[in-house]
Amino acid sequence: MQMLIGQVLSFDGDPFAEGPGAARIDSRGGVLIDAGRIVATGPADALRAAYPQAPVTDHGRALISAGFIDAHAHFPQTAIIASWGKRLIDWLNTYTFPEEARFADPAYAAAIAARYFDLTLSNGTTTVCSFATIHPASVTAFFEQAQMRGLRALTGKTCMDRNAPDNLRDTAQSAYDDSAQLLAKWHGVDRLSYVITPRFSPTSTPDQLSALGALWQANPGCLMQTHLSEQTDEIAWVRGLYPDARDYLDTYEAHGLLGHGGLYGHAIHLEPRERDRLCEVDASLIHCPTSNTFIGSGLFDMAGLKAAGHRIGLATDTGGGSSFSMLRTMAAAYEVSQLRGTALHPSQLWWLATQGSARSLLLDDRIGNIAQGMEADLVVIDLGSTPAIAQAITRADTIWDALFPTIMMGDDRAIAATYVAGRRV
Repeated sequence: MQMLIGQVLSFDGDPFAEGPGAARIDSRGGVLIDAGRIVATGPADALRAAYPQAPVTDHGRALISAGFIDAHAHFPQTAIIASWGKRLIDWLNTYTFPEEARFADPAYAAAIAARYFDLTLSNGTTTVCSFATIHPASVTAFFEQAQMRGLRALTGKTCMDRNAPDNLRDTAQSAYDDSAQLLAKWHGVDRLSYVITPRFSPTSTPDQLSALGALWQANPGCLMQTHLSEQTDEIAWVRGLYPDARDYLDTYEAHGLLGHGGLYGHAIHLEPRERDRLCEVDASLIHCPTSNTFIGSGLFDMAGLKAAGHRIGLATDTGGGSSFSMLRTMAAAYEVSQLRGTALHPSQLWWLATQGSARSLLLDDRIGNIAQGMEADLVVIDLGSTPAIAQAITRADTIWDALFPTIMMGDDRAIAATYVAGRRV
C-alpha cells in the first residue's frame, strides 16, 4: 500500500456536456494505492489519518492525474516521425511502407517496440492502442514489451492484400488466420488486448474486409481499428475502388466492420449519412490533430461531433503525428478547434486525453480517471516545468489558468512521475 499526495484531478462527468464543473480538483488531495489499484481518494490529511501506516510520496503542488491514453498510433513508424513534406498516400509509399518492411526482422521489431514505450512513458502515456505491421512478430514485440512493463496496451496485426508492396501484403485467408492466432494467444492476457486491424479500405480487397468482419463477429469482445476519411484524395481513391459503396463508411459497413467497439481514426471529411450511422452504432472516432495538421488532412469537427453525441478519443497518430506527447496533442486539438471557431476549455482537453480516450477504447471502467477501484495508472505534472511556463502561471487565478500553459507549451519536462499499476516507472 502507498499514498500519493498533490493536486488531484478527476472527473465526475463529461465537461463537453456539463462544463468544467465535471472535473473535480482537490488542491491537497491523496490517492491511496494497493495491489495496482486505487483503493481510496480524498483530502490528504483525512487519508493520512485513516491509513497512518501507508508510505507517502508527497508531490507538493504538482498535479496528479490519470495517465494519458493514446487511442490511435503506429509504433512501427517511431523511427520515421517528423519526416518531411508528404501527404497521406505519398507518405505511405515514401516513408511508411519501407520502414514497416523492416519489421520482418523480429529483432528490429523488438528494438523499436522498446524505444517506443520508453518514449511514450517519458511523456506520461500509460496506455496506447497501436497498429502493428503485417508481420505477426511485430504484434509479439509490442505485447512483450508492454507485458514486461506491466502496461495496459492494445494492438493488432495490420492487414493489407493490395495497393502495398509485395513484401507487405498478406491475403484474405492469411489475414484471418494470423489475426485469429494472435488474438487467441494475447487477448486478455495480463493487461493486453488484441485489436482486429485492417489498415484501411484502399489496402484491403472486399474479400479481406469480409474475412476480418467475420473474425470480429466471432470475437465481439475485441475492438476493431482502421482509418476513415482522413484526406479528400483518399476518399476519391476509395470511391474508385468501391464504386458500389454509398460512401467511405459503407466500405466497412458492407463487410461487417461497423459497430460498437469500432475505432475510426481521423474521420474528418464525413458525409451526413456517415455521421449519423457512426453515432447510431456508438462507434468511436479518434481525433489525431498533430497528424491532421502535419500531413495537411483537414480540421476535425470536435464541437459538432461531440454535440451530436459521438464517442471521441484523442491520439498522437505517431509517426504521421509529429509528437509522442499527449500534451502537444491537446495543444493541437485546441488549435484545430480554434480554426473551426470553438475554444476548447482545458478541462475538455484533459478529459479527451484521459477519460475520453478510455471511453473510446471501452476501457473507462478501468483506466482514464482517478476513482476507487480504477487501475492506478497515473501521471504527475510539474505545472512550472520551464521558465516560460513558470512565468505564465504567476498570473493564474484558477487551476485551469495554471494548467493551460502546460497544455500549450509542455513536453516531457512537465512529466514529474509516471505510475503504471501503482509502480513508479
